[in-house]
Amino acid sequence: MELTGKIVQLLPEQSGQGKNGTWRKQEFIIETNDQYPKKVCVSVWGDKIDQFPIVENKEVTASINIESREYNGRWYTDVRVWRLSEGSAAQASTPQSGGAAVPPPAEEDSLVSEEDTDDLPF
Repeated sequence: MELTGKIVQLLPEQSGQGKNGTWRKQEFIIETNDQYPKKVCVSVWGDKIDQFPIVENKEVTASINIESREYNGRWYTDVRVWRLSEGSAAQASTPQSGGAAVPPPAEEDSLVSEEDTDDLPF
């Protein structure tokens, strides 16, 4: 799933010691570019904090995983970023809700030619 918008706030980086060693987490708020903008708190874990361009007021497209878990009778939802790219270029190539489907490639763009269909490697 992808989320496109502007980073409006950086929260303080958190770190600690767990049973698997030291952990780091950076949370930030993305405001979507929809007709009715929404703010979503997302998190980046570990070494990815240093790899991604996390700067306030920057347009980004975040590839995210959403997961909920139960703890002591309450449910908690975590929105984790696994890829972050600058700008909204990914939005133009990926249809959003209500977007048109990508047309199939033309026949000349096909990766398999008619001659190759008889030569199976098994």
